[in-house]
Amino acid sequence: MSPEAAMLTSHMNSTKQKERIPRNAQGRQIKIGKWNDILKVSDVNQIWLELHRIVSSHPLVRASKRAGFLVEEGKYNAYTDLTQELFVALLSKDRFQHYVDTGMTDSEVEIEISQIELTNMLTAELRKRYPESYRLARRVSTLVQTSKTFKRFDNVGNPEAHRKLADRLYGLSSWNPEKMRRDVQEMDERVKVVSFQSRDTRMVGCTGDAQIVISNVELEKLIIRVLKAIDSPVDVRSLRGFVMSRLPIMDIHLVPVGGSGESEDDDRAPFEIADSRETPEEDLFRHEGEMEAIGFVDNFLESLNKSVRGKAKQYERMINVLWHCYLISDSGTQLEVAEMLGVSDSLVSDYRKRIEANLQQLSFDGVNEARQFEKALKQKVREMIDVEKSAAVA
Repeated sequence: MSPEAAMLTSHMNSTKQKERIPRNAQGRQIKIGKWNDILKVSDVNQIWLELHRIVSSHPLVRASKRAGFLVEEGKYNAYTDLTQELFVALLSKDRFQHYVDTGMTDSEVEIEISQIELTNMLTAELRKRYPESYRLARRVSTLVQTSKTFKRFDNVGNPEAHRKLADRLYGLSSWNPEKMRRDVQEMDERVKVVSFQSRDTRMVGCTGDAQIVISNVELEKLIIRVLKAIDSPVDVRSLRGFVMSRLPIMDIHLVPVGGSGESEDDDRAPFEIADSRETPEEDLFRHEGEMEAIGFVDNFLESLNKSVRGKAKQYERMINVLWHCYLISDSGTQLEVAEMLGVSDSLVSDYRKRIEANLQQLSFDGVNEARQFEKALKQKVREMIDVEKSAAVA
């Protein structure tokens, strides 16, 4: 018998007399599938449904969904891909047959799939997507557990109390066991006074392709500064977040879009990224259209001049209405513009109707042409208004 089978058999024998039933944080009994019955008859559909149930209720899966790891495909199949991936992984490792051969109970099968197989799959994906964050989170957890500078606060008076690492409370060893605890929102504000840590760019690892980011000595000092700033025992999960918020972490997840590597599937259809750049012909047409739009400015202003029969004073007012009501956005309402120009509101309204009537007669082939027209018109009108102001001052 293999060591693995021996360990599982020993565990099975120790739990035969009193089967351990998984319970959630509130102490409620968790539903357990009838794994032995469906595995013995190889009911693939029922196996898949039970795996989907485990995936849907797993807390790490829910957290992954909130973090954007899982793509929502529909109302009822958000976890379909992950369930299929878990099914294939268990089948490829022949775990279903192993559960039957070793005589594992339904509860033991449920625990192994949920707490071992699925958790390992998710943490492996997390480590692949966020290597630096994953590595630093583990280093913070290790330091607070091993360094004498820190101590645990949630097991005072009961050293044997069992609790998940992420939920354990830690603080400075010099603190009183009855140290006051603050809420997370307050701690989140207080930690902002801690200075941002500079990045250590030294390369480490067996292949020398990873940066230190921060040494263990400096990381311990940073944890101490964070704890002093929040001035409260804090759970490991929140502490990791506080510490890492003061670090320059760079996690880049690369997604291949194609290539010609030898390891790739030769039967796969070739894929090339579309070139969205303009062709020389399109660039020429665009440039000609923009230059033509700029030429529309003189014709437009000439048509406005004709609408007031070439009268200089009326044309000057119309140009000012055009500037304040259409070309800049901070001149105020129509009443404010009328007061600024010293004319009636009805006159400003009449000028606006004439301007809009002439604008509607313009025709552009594209957005770029319209933008160039607006840019040129704004520059031309600004020059005209500056000339008017200079003449008034003189």
